Amino acid sequence: MSTLAIVDYGMGNLRSVAKALEHVAPEGVCVEVTGDPARVRAADRVVFPGQGAAGDCMVELRARALSEAVIEAARTRPFLGICMGMQVLMAHSEENRGTDCLGLFAGRVRRFAEDMRDARNGERLKIPQMGWNGVHQERAHPLWAGIAQDERFYFVHSYYVAPDEADLTVATTEYGIRYTCAVARANVFAVQFHPEKSAAAGLQLLRNFARWDGNPGALS
Repeated sequence: MSTLAIVDYGMGNLRSVAKALEHVAPEGVCVEVTGDPARVRAADRVVFPGQGAAGDCMVELRARALSEAVIEAARTRPFLGICMGMQVLMAHSEENRGTDCLGLFAGRVRRFAEDMRDARNGERLKIPQMGWNGVHQERAHPLWAGIAQDERFYFVHSYYVAPDEADLTVATTEYGIRYTCAVARANVFAVQFHPEKSAAAGLQLLRNFARWDGNPGALS
């Protein structure tokens, strides 16, 4: 039996993520919520969810000795980051007056400007972005299998990822600006939106991840 570990560092809606993954995981995959670094290291696949502030996230990861386990998992096996679990993979976040993050990828996490306007009607956009938005796939990836171009997913956030390297971006969305909402490299795939709250499309992405062997070219 293979294991899929959901990293528990005291923040995030882990129950909804776990329930969604249990619903779509193939037979023989055990979904486990754990804050034990040894269990994270032992898992065959790792999901790193989260919500809240980047500073709090980094404090909790270090306090629970999870930082290195998360980095090791992201370097060695199929790895899915969700929301804050995507943002802290970057080098630095503007949140909490500046927060150094895990540094797996070069780039920053920036706050939406307060004066952003909807390009269609000129109305001022609320921060945080909260609700459904179209996701434009910028390049092919196994985790997009069965998901239509510009499918809508559910977002809740005030900060967005700005990678230094353009080829890290696998999807963008528009909210006042066009920004990166999904990144991928090798065995890592990470998204700003919440697949566990995104109805059929979100379940399809999680289903794809539960079957993915970490090869960027195909599902297992």
